[in-house]
Amino acid sequence: MVRRATPGQRCFDDLGTPLHEVTFCVIDLETTGGSAADCAITEIGAVKVRAGECLGTLHTLVNPGTAIPPAITVLTGITETMVARAPRVETVLPALLEFVGDAVIVGHNIRFDVSFLDAALVRSDRPRLANLVVDTCALARRLVREEVPDCRLGTLASRLRLAHRPTHRALDDALATTDLLHLLLERAAGLGVLGLDDLLELPSIGGHPQAAKLRATATLPRAPGVYIFRDRTGRALYVGKATNLRSRVRSYFSTDDRRKIGPMLREMQSVDHIVCRSTLEASVLEARLIARMLPRYNRRGTRWKKYVYLKLTAEPFPRLAVVRSPRDDGAPYLGPLPSARLARLVADAIESAVPLRRCTARVQPGRPGRDAPCAPAQLGASLCPCAGGVSEAEYGAVVARVVRGLTADPETLLEPLRARMRALAAAERFEEAADVRDRASALAGALNRRRRMEQLLRSGRVELDLADGGRVELDRGRLRCAWADGELPLDCAGALGPTDPPPASGWIPGDLADELACVASWLDSYATRVRLVHCDGSLASPLPAIPPLAPGR
Repeated sequence: MVRRATPGQRCFDDLGTPLHEVTFCVIDLETTGGSAADCAITEIGAVKVRAGECLGTLHTLVNPGTAIPPAITVLTGITETMVARAPRVETVLPALLEFVGDAVIVGHNIRFDVSFLDAALVRSDRPRLANLVVDTCALARRLVREEVPDCRLGTLASRLRLAHRPTHRALDDALATTDLLHLLLERAAGLGVLGLDDLLELPSIGGHPQAAKLRATATLPRAPGVYIFRDRTGRALYVGKATNLRSRVRSYFSTDDRRKIGPMLREMQSVDHIVCRSTLEASVLEARLIARMLPRYNRRGTRWKKYVYLKLTAEPFPRLAVVRSPRDDGAPYLGPLPSARLARLVADAIESAVPLRRCTARVQPGRPGRDAPCAPAQLGASLCPCAGGVSEAEYGAVVARVVRGLTADPETLLEPLRARMRALAAAERFEEAADVRDRASALAGALNRRRRMEQLLRSGRVELDLADGGRVELDRGRLRCAWADGELPLDCAGALGPTDPPPASGWIPGDLADELACVASWLDSYATRVRLVHCDGSLASPLPAIPPLAPGR
């Protein structure tokens, strides 16, 4: 259980505080029963410690204002006579709150104690406790469960030979819990638990089947960067980025339940990392490392060699073709696209909007390729010159519409698809309308991705001032340098491969497309938090925006 301080109350701004600098306040209560709704506190014990040193103790009996059940008296030894002259809890609370301060509250089954304190605070018109909370029972279940028959405080104190033994009295139990806390912190250090954030996460990760490998995360910094999971041979299994390297990598042992995580952690033997100055640098380095290493457990960024392009063929009567290897042949290319299926969907959208020929026959002007038009032409779906019925000039006007739609005016292709979609919906042919919508959405997405990349390529050298005081320099969309105030610019490309410009033909290689998409996405997210210092070209497009056509829009 973790609680954060309310606004205006001091808290740990950096949860990565080393444990030897954290102040803990161990609390134990004795009560008249088990429910905070209708029972009251009879005794409070608290011990304040830091770095293994006791800073002070607090102990007081409390008049519950009600009878103490005989069973509770037998258990705790606290009688009504003992508490008759004791202060009421409303009187004790100010001293307790001052003693606790902003320390991390610790207890064995601490939820029980906190519920009684919160109830007393609410009845006194005070806010609930907002301190961070650590439960030694939850920690014990993760760290020593195999050594003891159960995780009761008395059992743990006996089996682990703690200096103090619980007696069902508040201060004795608080002292025993303090001993237990120190022992558990020693055990946790073997799992790389060195900071407060590590300790708060431990109850959820200590029981992980690969928890022993947490030691590999002990040296990870709490800074933005890129991490690399490696197997026993040193081969990269997975590459990722994080704003907090330590927290992100350790989360794989707790909150990340994706199917591939278990097998990956079983193979993982070490974790490498590269600290970055900004999230942009981390994102770009992640993309470059994935493209270079092709880690087995990465899906995104590893398939660029399988990307395809949609090509308007360079021949007298052009048609659309899906190709894997673009050439410098002067033909227009759209892409890269992640799969041939998506490329075919985009081609279907274009062919539905403009009657391009769909047959693959070689056609020369004045020389028909067959005796009769192909099937799509006979159905009126395409303008096919294969039977000699279409002139080169007439077909050229169709091709010009496609080129205009792919470059300057997407509405040339998208508006006929919208009109078709509306007509089908009006005729209650909803499944067909959905098919047209999916094709139009695929085309709009492909055009939008290419436009964003082309904007970056045209921007030239761009220098950005980041909100945290750092700066980055982009060169036609690729990250070249990153530095902090007072530093010299540091080359981000040297050790991670060349950053050559794209081919002059206009098509964009797959690995470069991944990096440009990464930079474009970062600029979209952080546009309001960066300042443009210099730009050779322009980061804005003079073309009209391409409206989304996703399902449900």
